[in-house]
Amino acid sequence: MIAPRNILRHEFIGLDVLVVEAANPLHRGISGRVIDETRNTLVIRTQCGDRRVPKPSTRFRFSLDKGVLVEVDGSALVMAPEKRITQHTKKRGP
Repeated sequence: MIAPRNILRHEFIGLDVLVVEAANPLHRGISGRVIDETRNTLVIRTQCGDRRVPKPSTRFRFSLDKGVLVEVDGSALVMAPEKRITQHTKKRGP
């Protein structure tokens, strides 16, 4: 189950998202549903069409189950989604 403590281990496709802060002022306030993810971008379906937002220099607010909101710095997401998911699930220690 996706939760604030393990959000980096999950796929973002299908989650509702809001761009809280961005280096490009035109990206601030974009909201909708994540429909695709690449190494450096999230594609967000908005009421006005699909928007590609870069992950670096951007802060995202994801809406999880039961109205839980989680803010994530996009710099922590810069890698291929499949790599990010497996990297954060590796066990550490003996």
